[in-house]
Amino acid sequence: MKPTEKNESNKQNNPMDTTQIKTLGALKKAGYNSKSIKDELRDNLRQRISKGETVFEGIWGFENTVIPELERAILSRHNINLLGLRGQAKTRLARLMVNLLDEWIPCIAGSEINDDPLKPISRFARDLIAEQGDDTPISWLHRDERFYEKLATPDVTVADLIGDIDPIKAANLKLSYADDRVIHFGMIPRANRCIFVINELPDLQARIQVALFNILQEGDIQIRGFKVRMPLDLQFIFTANPEDYTNRGSIVTPLKDRIGSQILTHYPENIRIARTITEQEARLDGRQTEGIHVPSLAQDLLEQIGFEARKSEFVDYKSGVSARMSITAFENLLSTAERRALLAGDKTTTVRLSDFMGVIPAITGKIELVYEGEQEGAAAVAEHLLGNAIRTLFAEYFPRIEKLERQREVSPYQELTDWFTENELELLDEATDKAYRKQLDSVAPLKTLQGRYQPQVPAADKYFLLEFLLWGLSEHQKLGKNRFTEGYQFRDPLGAYISKL
Repeated sequence: MKPTEKNESNKQNNPMDTTQIKTLGALKKAGYNSKSIKDELRDNLRQRISKGETVFEGIWGFENTVIPELERAILSRHNINLLGLRGQAKTRLARLMVNLLDEWIPCIAGSEINDDPLKPISRFARDLIAEQGDDTPISWLHRDERFYEKLATPDVTVADLIGDIDPIKAANLKLSYADDRVIHFGMIPRANRCIFVINELPDLQARIQVALFNILQEGDIQIRGFKVRMPLDLQFIFTANPEDYTNRGSIVTPLKDRIGSQILTHYPENIRIARTITEQEARLDGRQTEGIHVPSLAQDLLEQIGFEARKSEFVDYKSGVSARMSITAFENLLSTAERRALLAGDKTTTVRLSDFMGVIPAITGKIELVYEGEQEGAAAVAEHLLGNAIRTLFAEYFPRIEKLERQREVSPYQELTDWFTENELELLDEATDKAYRKQLDSVAPLKTLQGRYQPQVPAADKYFLLEFLLWGLSEHQKLGKNRFTEGYQFRDPLGAYISKL
């Protein structure tokens, strides 16, 4: 893409459009001053902070923890290691740092390593300037092209990252292997003057990590015996899981010593933040958002599943529970409601609690189980987490149910449980909205409890709350809940127990 097509607003900010400069002489005449990438990041961050602008758009929950530490690291010109469990926006933070780079920077045209015209470091650039002087052609590099990312895997080699001798280049140029012009540069030299991210750093073999020492500290590289003094200008960002979890490897101590700042990330601290992230990241069809109403309680319940998973005795807490679990679960929840509405012929619908069975596949694929969890089975653990989430939120909407109740104390749920001693309620998975509401309306004590304890609930959320009350009483063993082929049956707990015998 041509520079003029990238960002026309750049012309408004600069009295002269520097991207129209095509030669080294013209660049010098324009008074261009080169600076390192770390100084670029630092200077632009200072301006953003001074103006009160948001630096990392779309990042929630890190405002008082991670982001201040990251900004301090940038102001200190440090290479950075983002340490945290999976799904904590580590890579997202790294990618957003591109917005702190200058819009355009000049490079020697044809340079493999983005040579600064005023501070060339490659033999190609120095020879070209010596030959053409102020007529040396330059090109312009947009900040969007200054981000390199590499996932660390055991098969990564020094040649991939640093470089190697290219026999084809030697043959074409008729040069011996003793000539440094036969070197083929790897990803890191080609990322000169760019942000370079290595994800999952502990997965990189120790001998490969050793190859990074001099690049981080001294700036020189060695390729097949060539000691090439190249003061590469790079902003390194590493991401890693805690070492006690990553059994595949660790960050070698001398490399950690060369990384300026290590910043710990974390999961959302409350449901409000978690909901914001899920709503932002979920990929939904417009017909889902327009035709499906999601009660606020349903959104809270979905996020609470993640919080329950992070403290569950069945889930390996060291592996973490990614925020992607809630995102994909939310997508599945709406798709479950959408499918049900299509089968029932309803043009619009509201999420039901029974729709949460559709999020089980999103949960089972996102959690790592300990031995006890494996014995239970992934699907059973997922349902257990849903049950725990219902129990946790139940006390926020209705009177708490204690494990040990006082004798002769009248329960606020007595009328409802009495109703189920003589009646049963079946809620079919694919019932129309009209049939679903009719079934819930048939249980008069349900509406009485809702009117007594949640009178302000929006009309669109009322039936989800009524179903939530049934599930909550079931989780507290006040009602029996049985799953059958086409839906759920609620009944007296003793009758439900006898039916299982």
